[in-house]
Amino acid sequence: MSHFWRLMEDELGEGYAHTLARGHAVHALRDRTVIQALEDGVDPRTVWEALCEDLQIPPERRLGRDVAPVDVPRRVIDSIGD
Repeated sequence: MSHFWRLMEDELGEGYAHTLARGHAVHALRDRTVIQALEDGVDPRTVWEALCEDLQIPPERRLGRDVAPVDVPRRVIDSIGD
């Protein structure tokens, strides 16, 4: 579920994502809000796709932001096995 909220916040912003989830009825979700659909057991992926269609979010933005890999110092990697 945390992946779902990360997608929501990446695309819509942290505050607006939660406001929209509580207040915007999505026709494809039988006019339920995101929160209602999730509470009713609808798969988060289905909810996300329905919301994206409803808001006309382009397909190339539906997978979330690309995050650059973190450069971990060798000494940290070596210490993991200790």
